[in-house]
Amino acid sequence: MAMMAERASAAVAKQMKITGVETDRLRFPPGRRYYDAIHEFGAGSGAVVLRLHTDAGITGWASSSFGTAEGGAGALQAILEEEVKPVVRDQDPAFPRRIRAELWRALEYHGVTGIVQFAMAAVDIALWDILGRALGVPVYRLLGACRDRMPVYSMCGWYYPDDNDLSQYRRSVEEAFEQGYRAVKIKVGRGSMEDDERRIRLALDLAGRERRVMVDANQAFNRNEALRRGRLYQQMGCFWYEEPMPPHEMEGYAELAAALDIRIATGENLYTKYQFADLIARRGADVVQPDNRRAGGVCEWMEIAAVADAFGLEVASHGGGAANLNMLLAMPNAIYMETSGPQKLVNGEILAPEAPGMGTEVSAERIRKYKVG
Repeated sequence: MAMMAERASAAVAKQMKITGVETDRLRFPPGRRYYDAIHEFGAGSGAVVLRLHTDAGITGWASSSFGTAEGGAGALQAILEEEVKPVVRDQDPAFPRRIRAELWRALEYHGVTGIVQFAMAAVDIALWDILGRALGVPVYRLLGACRDRMPVYSMCGWYYPDDNDLSQYRRSVEEAFEQGYRAVKIKVGRGSMEDDERRIRLALDLAGRERRVMVDANQAFNRNEALRRGRLYQQMGCFWYEEPMPPHEMEGYAELAAALDIRIATGENLYTKYQFADLIARRGADVVQPDNRRAGGVCEWMEIAAVADAFGLEVASHGGGAANLNMLLAMPNAIYMETSGPQKLVNGEILAPEAPGMGTEVSAERIRKYKVG
């Protein structure tokens, strides 16, 4: 093992080349139905797994999933195979920002947001996975580690079919606290404000005084309704108020953040540092929430976090997993990682990874089970 690490480090010191780009498209079967304010989940979804092979024998991994759009995986795979592959072949993975710039130039005619950014983000994550593996360290150490553990919250309070008495909802929040979470996020905005109040009160009662409750409206409101409901969430003591309006409502977010004391959290549907810079410059959020598919990967994430830090803002991830964890551990202004389900928690925190790379490898068994074609 030590000899392999030495050979890999030597390869980084000299030069590596990307020799192959390989993708697999996955399709996941329908499962339990659940909802947020505007989406339905559980009807089936897809993902793409990306592998970048090098002449040093090191492979970098990334994957990108589609929670509600199964067909999106096919479009992403086509971009990676037909447009990205010619750009990254023979490139040195030790230059991820240069590769990103070349991808931007090659793909801009297709657009610099949307599915193209998913592709660029996956490449960037796989490149950093290569570098971490080559040097024998987890990526958060390469990025400049700030901490060795990360607070997490459970995204657990969904809407469920036939749950007028909130028994399914109650159980999901109870389970999160039983699993060791010290904060939970619940969905609001699908029904009336009175329904929101009932859901929030139940979660707060279960949380007690020592644990936190966040609310997430998933773009459900216009400006007036966002403010009206935000006053309620603030008065009830919710920790933050997430994505009340569509992402293009930059001015609306600025108005809302100025009018309320509760933290306004948003960003999961913003693309690249440029859209985040617009939001931040307008003072439209207190917590910025990059998504590692839309925001553009490791390089872009770190720059978004730095801009937010310069404005005194906090960062939390949209989504969880190893890639997000590695990035958040290198951000001094990161406060939470989103996740759910059973985790190895210590006082409501996930410990830093020890394995080299990003931890983004997908098991051969999972690929065989769900691979399309």
